[in-house]
Amino acid sequence: MPEARHRGRSAAPGFAAGRVVALRAAEGARRVGGDPAGEAAALRAAMAKAAAELTALAAGAADDAAGILGFQLALLEDDALSAPAFAAIVDGTPADVAWQDALDDEIAGYRSAEDETFRARAADLGDLRDRVLVQLNGADGTAVAPPVAPGSIVAAADLPPSRFLAIDWRAGGAVLLSEGSRNSHVAMLARARGVPMIVGLGIDPCRFAGEALVDATGGELVLDPAPATRAAFEARRRSHEIDAAETASRVGEPAATADGVAVAVHINVAGPDELASLSPAICDGIGLVRTEFLFAGEGLPDEETQYRVYRRLTEWAAGKPVTIRTLDAGGDKPIAGLTAVGESNPFLGVRGIRLSLAHPEIFTVQLRALARAACHGALRIMLPMVTVPEELEAARALLDVTVAALKAAGVPATRPPIGIMVEVPAAALAVERFDAAFFSIGSNDLTQYVTAAGRDIAAVADLANPLNPAVLRLIRMVAEHGRACGREVSLCGDAGGDPEAVGALLAAGLRSLSVAPAALAATKAAIGQIDLGRRADSAAGKGR
Repeated sequence: MPEARHRGRSAAPGFAAGRVVALRAAEGARRVGGDPAGEAAALRAAMAKAAAELTALAAGAADDAAGILGFQLALLEDDALSAPAFAAIVDGTPADVAWQDALDDEIAGYRSAEDETFRARAADLGDLRDRVLVQLNGADGTAVAPPVAPGSIVAAADLPPSRFLAIDWRAGGAVLLSEGSRNSHVAMLARARGVPMIVGLGIDPCRFAGEALVDATGGELVLDPAPATRAAFEARRRSHEIDAAETASRVGEPAATADGVAVAVHINVAGPDELASLSPAICDGIGLVRTEFLFAGEGLPDEETQYRVYRRLTEWAAGKPVTIRTLDAGGDKPIAGLTAVGESNPFLGVRGIRLSLAHPEIFTVQLRALARAACHGALRIMLPMVTVPEELEAARALLDVTVAALKAAGVPATRPPIGIMVEVPAAALAVERFDAAFFSIGSNDLTQYVTAAGRDIAAVADLANPLNPAVLRLIRMVAEHGRACGREVSLCGDAGGDPEAVGALLAAGLRSLSVAPAALAATKAAIGQIDLGRRADSAAGKGR
């Protein structure tokens, strides 16, 4: 067959070549419906088995994956999700039909949501639907845990995290999605593990067959390539690998611009498991620890569990700063029994610091663990989704009471400095009102809120740009305030790990970035190619 070229959007950069394996939805024989009581019992049993599978997967997964699987568990345990299915069973509908209809309606709602982050979570719901159907109908489960040969190019309409995690990527391979989103959970996993991924190809995955060349950096797919195309691709891939190896070899060097301006580069992590193969020498510390992974299992983590994790993170850093974000639940990260159910817009609802302050009994446990771990290194506390100074002051007062109680009980504790994430425009515009020890700009949410655009909705993708002048103006305001009051301003969103955005961020006044470990080398290399003096001269010339 003649070669065919298709273009999509890069969700995880890289190159891959191999045979395409198309994944299809799980199928199985339809149930013969019984009495409503029996059908309801069958559905509950199937849901319990699906939850057990997810729990087992999470137990053996890295912290970032465990948190994502915890999101699916929280959905499965939410009675609001299954209520329509049980109501249909009462009316005589077989359990499998009732469950599929209920989940299909929910998935349709997610896909039609205005917020792209909700659209991206449709794949998680699809996985829950299929897992429960496998238990009800006895499907073979190949789509839930696909037997994919190492090095394969996996094609699907969309791919939930559990399917991605069931595939062995150590021998290479790539992911091609006809739908999908760069903001999806599986895209985050692919970027963290270096698996090339293209989304939004807009083609039935069954049409992907034969040999494929994947340039996920440029978002291009070539099927059945001609010899000349294959040769050009291999040359491009070799060049990319050589550049990447050279860049990686210098990852331990301090970051500085071409004209000698030092830039601190930290890493973002979800937990200590991500640090197993990393040395603290490669970075300037940890700029963001997402503590949501601790809350992903059954029940809320106790103080001792949290303390042990925070201590491990702090000791790994060997004296370098470790910035731990307090629980950032809500929005697209529900926690069963804690986050509100049925909010009309969870991204503008009770999430982040709002949720923590609404549950001081849970927040205090986290603060106690953090204060104890702070005895072992340079731990700092960062509050998410701060909107008004009163939230910072309330958290600070609770921390003071917590530390005093620990010391009164003879428990070693240190009061860590408290900073805030600047991701709400109200906080950026009035940053001088916040008496924070430091500021960290969350570029993902800040960009979305400022531009009123989901960054992965194709129709508005150009609007959801962290380099929008309005976003950069807010970043500059926060950076200038930090310089004026002598307090650190960093950025911990995806923009910091985008080599094409680094120059504009530094020009806006930032001198500290925090990125995914996989993006560390490329970010440092991008910094080294920037001449801030020349940029300033060019800007002055344009101003004249």
